[in-house]
Amino acid sequence: MPSGSDRPDATPGAASSAPPAAEAAAETYREEEKAGSGNVLIGYGTPGGHAAAKRTRLPKASVSVLQPAETQPADKAAEDLTLLRTRVPGKLGAVISPLVRRMAREHGVDLGELHGSGESGLIMRRDVEKAISAPVIEPADTKPAALVEPVETKETQGRDARTGLAISSRTPVRGVRKAVAATMSRSRAEIPEATVWVDVDATGLLELREGMKAGGAAVPGLLAFIARFVTAGLKKYPELNTRIESAEDGSQEIVGFDGVNLGIAAQTDRGLVVPSVRSAEKLSARELDAEIRRLTDVAREGKATPTELGSGTFTLNNYGVFGVDGSAAIINHPEVAILGVGRIIDKPWVVNGELAVRKVTELTLTFDHRVCDGGTAAGFLRFVADAIENPTTLLADI
Repeated sequence: MPSGSDRPDATPGAASSAPPAAEAAAETYREEEKAGSGNVLIGYGTPGGHAAAKRTRLPKASVSVLQPAETQPADKAAEDLTLLRTRVPGKLGAVISPLVRRMAREHGVDLGELHGSGESGLIMRRDVEKAISAPVIEPADTKPAALVEPVETKETQGRDARTGLAISSRTPVRGVRKAVAATMSRSRAEIPEATVWVDVDATGLLELREGMKAGGAAVPGLLAFIARFVTAGLKKYPELNTRIESAEDGSQEIVGFDGVNLGIAAQTDRGLVVPSVRSAEKLSARELDAEIRRLTDVAREGKATPTELGSGTFTLNNYGVFGVDGSAAIINHPEVAILGVGRIIDKPWVVNGELAVRKVTELTLTFDHRVCDGGTAAGFLRFVADAIENPTTLLADI
C-alpha cells in the first residue's frame, strides 16, 4: 500500500461523519485499491519511481472523493469515484491494476503508448504481455544493413565506487538488445525450467550426406535434417509444442497448436533473433533447408518481418557453430522448450562391443516443467537422438 503522502486518504474521523453514499463510495475505492481490481488510478496504487510510464497526479478537485463529507455532497463523491475509473488525459494510458503496472515497470513498457483492449480502453495484463513479447523491428530502409544496430559507447570520466576502477565507457541497452534482454529476463523469472542432455553418434547422418553428395544430388545442411527430426518428435510429444496462458483471475491453461512453427536461433550484427519456419511439419528436409537459409539471410539483413520473428512455437539452436559442446539455453518466451545442438567432433565410442572413433554431438533440451515432466522431455530427446543415429528411418521424403 502507498504511504500517506501518496494516497488521497481521509482525515481521521471523517468517515464517521460522512453521509452513507459518500462512505460507501470511499469504501469501494479502498477495497478496489487493495484487490488490484484495475480501477485504481495510475500513480496511486503501488509505490516505485522507476516505472516506464510517467507518474502523474490528478488536480486536487479530481481526487476529492475521500474528503470530509462537509466539503462535498454525496452525489459529488460518487461522481469523483467514477472519474477515478476513467482514462486519464495526457501521456498516461487507461486505469490499470497494480499487478499490470508492476509488470510494465519491470519490462520497460511505456503505458502511455498502449491502447487497452478492456472496457472503455482499460489496459489489461494481456496488453502489456503483448507489448513485451512484440519483436522490435526497425525499418530496413532507414539505415544501411551493416548499421542497423550500432553499438554506441560514451567515453566517460570518473571511477567506479564498487571496484575502484576507472570507468572507460557506457553502452546503452536498447533496440534488439533491449528486446532480447526483456524476453530472456521474463523467461527466467516466470518459467520453472529443467534441462536434459545426451551424447549422440552422428556418424550415420554424416555418412548419409556424403553418399548423397557422391550421387550429385543437392544435399540439405545438417540443421535441416535435425529440424526434420524435431518436427517428427513434436508430433509424438506435442506437450513441448505449447504455450502457457494466464488469465486475469490468475488461472492458467496450456494452449496446444495444430502445427509447428519452428524457430531457428540466428546470430546477427543486431543481436540474437529467432525467425521461424511456419508449418515446418509439412516440409521435407530439402524444403526446410531452403527456408532456413532464406530466413537466416533476411534476419541478418534486418529485413525479417514481425510475423517471421514472433510466431515460433519451438526453437532449435545450433550453437555448435561457435565451437561449443553444450549449453543450458534460456527458453524463448512464450514458448516452452528449446533444443540445442553442439559441435560434432571425433570421440571414442563403443560400437558392437568394440571401441571406435565416431562423430559425436551433444543435444540439450531445456523445457518448462509446468507443461510436462522429465519422462516426456527425455522421450522427445531420445527420439531425436535415435533419428540422428539412424537417419534413414525418418527421411523417406527428402
